[in-house]
Amino acid sequence: QVQLVESGGGLVQAGDSLRLSCAASGRTFSTYYDMAWFRQTPGKIREFVATITWSGTSTTYADSVKGRFAISRDNAKNTVYLQMSSLKPEDTAVYYCAARFFTSATYEYWGQGTQVTVSS
Repeated sequence: QVQLVESGGGLVQAGDSLRLSCAASGRTFSTYYDMAWFRQTPGKIREFVATITWSGTSTTYADSVKGRFAISRDNAKNTVYLQMSSLKPEDTAVYYCAARFFTSATYEYWGQGTQVTVSS
């Protein structure tokens, strides 16, 4: 089992920056677990934001955040980060951290989410 706890959300203005953190516990975090961030707004399906491989050597981003967001991980601290810059009102959502074993096709573990609100 892997437990995930997000933090760092809040209310910011358009153009500001914010860093989300996701602390993992349970199984050894760095042992072949890819990590990702998703987000969801009311009435919409959960949307992929970014992912990073278990080794940290590869990242992928949604087109909507490419160039503005950066995902990273510190396996020594069992933590994954999402650095968000040039925030826009449309980035407003609940952000979720997720984990999957690197051979799995689906994300098996999810955090409870953290709210990010960007005012115009």
